[in-house]
Amino acid sequence: MATMEEVRRVKERHEAELMEKSGVVGCAIGYKHVGGKKTDELCIVCYVIEKKLERELRKQDIIPKEIQGIPTDVVESGEIRAL
Repeated sequence: MATMEEVRRVKERHEAELMEKSGVVGCAIGYKHVGGKKTDELCIVCYVIEKKLERELRKQDIIPKEIQGIPTDVVESGEIRAL
């Protein structure tokens, strides 16, 4: 299992490319959720306006299941706006 520092380094290295994907509004580090339940596995969390099935996305907009061995988690957040 990856350490917080390892996850942070991978996130920082790939955050710009993740943010370029259609619908992605933010990236963070957190714990992966599976079936609505939090696990103890650290991951890169990608916040999206609307969660979609892979087949509904263009290939370049699919968030990989893992990046450099670090799992990802896609979370629907809606639009994020600064107040």
